[in-house]
Amino acid sequence: MRMIKSKTSTPRAGKSARKSAAPRGRRAARYETLAVDVRESVALVALARPEVHNAFDETLIAELTRVLEALDRDASVRAVVLLGHGRSFCAGADLNWMKKMAAFGAVENLADATALATMLRTLHRLSKPTIARVHGPAFGGGVGLVACCDIAFAAQDATFSLSEAKLGLIPATIAPYVVEAIGARQARRYFLSAERFTAAEAFRVGLVHDICPIDELDGKINELLGALLVAGPRAQAEAKALIRAVAQRPIDDAVIADTAGRIARVRGSAEGKEGVAAFLEKRPPAWVPLALLKP
Repeated sequence: MRMIKSKTSTPRAGKSARKSAAPRGRRAARYETLAVDVRESVALVALARPEVHNAFDETLIAELTRVLEALDRDASVRAVVLLGHGRSFCAGADLNWMKKMAAFGAVENLADATALATMLRTLHRLSKPTIARVHGPAFGGGVGLVACCDIAFAAQDATFSLSEAKLGLIPATIAPYVVEAIGARQARRYFLSAERFTAAEAFRVGLVHDICPIDELDGKINELLGALLVAGPRAQAEAKALIRAVAQRPIDDAVIADTAGRIARVRGSAEGKEGVAAFLEKRPPAWVPLALLKP
């Protein structure tokens, strides 16, 4: 089953890049900065500003937040793939937006930064699996998007940079997610130097999970999606919450009690009972999409 195709990241110009392609039976929504397509229970969310290398502005931030919230509520969507149209994944902040921010007062600046921080948190806290499909440059906030996703695959020619210090700025809103991904020690180097690094280095430091030639990227993501769709959706949401609950915490009595309570609750859930029954009866569980069951 092919859920993502390489054409989703080829250059698209004009208004056509800003229409979403709706799944059958759904009404197409229109966005200025995104293209959204739902195929076989997978939402493909493309940053669709190729003329500026998919750079952030206030419109993209607001639209991406809104789309992610809607997808999280949509039970028919099982996973989200974040990608970019054109030659880049995401070049970070839009220069015109940055000029406008420079003229903002303290209150406006805080509101603007809070909107960006909220978008990143929404992506990071999504209850469904999220995958970053990275090709070309991923700079500044683009690295933040990669770090916010659960899983990141990159083309071998992708390049990365936490470039804020070159502009006299800091990668503040993306810092929690980048530091979680690569650790404080690597963050010290790349936050301070703002140097570019390769996909191989991104893999070495833990920012991405796998790298491959660009013509193999979609195949690898499709294979991963096939595995993700076989797992229980509630179990995946609970697993993401579990990771947040235990990461960087001491293994004390409170953690032990919390983890015991979580598995006891999930075992007694409808999905937990269905999964165990399906395993014992040697049949696929009810949540597996029909497309995956076809010979």
